[in-house]
Amino acid sequence: MQTKSEERSYYAKAMLFALVALVGVAYVKWIPYYAKAFVAQSHHAIGDSILSGKAAAVPPPSWSAALDYAVIYIKSIWQALVLGLLLGSGIKVLLPGKWLGQALGRMGFKNVALGGLFGLPSMMCTCCAAPVAVGMRQSRASVGSVVAWWLSNPVLNPATLIFMGFVLGWGWSLFRLAFGLAMVVGIAHIAERYGAEPSAVEADFLPETQEGGFLSRWIKEFATLAIGLVPEYFVLVLLLGAARAWLFPVLGAHDGLLWIVAMALAGTLFVIPTAGEVPIVQAMLALGLGAGPAGALVMTLPAVSLPSLAMLGRVFSLRTRLVIASSVVLSGIAAGIFAMALF
Repeated sequence: MQTKSEERSYYAKAMLFALVALVGVAYVKWIPYYAKAFVAQSHHAIGDSILSGKAAAVPPPSWSAALDYAVIYIKSIWQALVLGLLLGSGIKVLLPGKWLGQALGRMGFKNVALGGLFGLPSMMCTCCAAPVAVGMRQSRASVGSVVAWWLSNPVLNPATLIFMGFVLGWGWSLFRLAFGLAMVVGIAHIAERYGAEPSAVEADFLPETQEGGFLSRWIKEFATLAIGLVPEYFVLVLLLGAARAWLFPVLGAHDGLLWIVAMALAGTLFVIPTAGEVPIVQAMLALGLGAGPAGALVMTLPAVSLPSLAMLGRVFSLRTRLVIASSVVLSGIAAGIFAMALF
């Protein structure tokens, strides 16, 4: 039985978490994206492709290529990553585990839909959303709701849909929205039904502890989460930055099923910042890439990446992550085939 002081403490910490989330997302996402929308409207572009910059070809694999990509990428995402770590650790310290368990802990369509809906305002890329997904799962949110939240952040990002409309055309925005809704709900359901292995992550469901003040516990959880996730993440970003010429060997005029499959695989593995797929696809279409491979990239580039899948290794088994990754690839192939017929 909770005392009134304990109940007040719970609500005060929950309000602090909500305040940090609101201010953080507004500063890192909403305000910059509001300004960028006007740039997209007036210039029909939001920047150069992160793959190749202004060049027509991706640089060959090298240490320099790895470092150059990592620097550009980290400059784009570091604030969102810090926010993701703050919120992921804050979930475990500031929100009672039973609250999240009661709200999102059950299997089924309702919790999948709620998880996807809750992900829309934060608009994070797949890697920056991963620490929050870890915190949610460790606080007993269901696999389906966590996957839906994680995927809806990049795939159904409202700002990206607006950028895409101004840059690529509103047909592409509607295409992304329709396939994005199907991907988020479908993959979350598949992961929950066929990938989930509760015993594989039981050790990560740590009992709530009240030792020490909440600020010291928050700092400790933040450090634990950062040390556990960030080093491996940066190593994988470097490797992908070096290997981008192998994943995207040509940027010219190519189409057909083989290229749809190749781009679906490359898009699933590669890591980009929020909305990075828009200038990538814009540059490739300008060089003659077919609508099919472009459609595969539009869906798979933002959805997941090798680093973000690795970051979720603390709470999802290898089987669960393979189910998610293979579902993204298949979704990208299906999207590419439809895009080839539609555009």
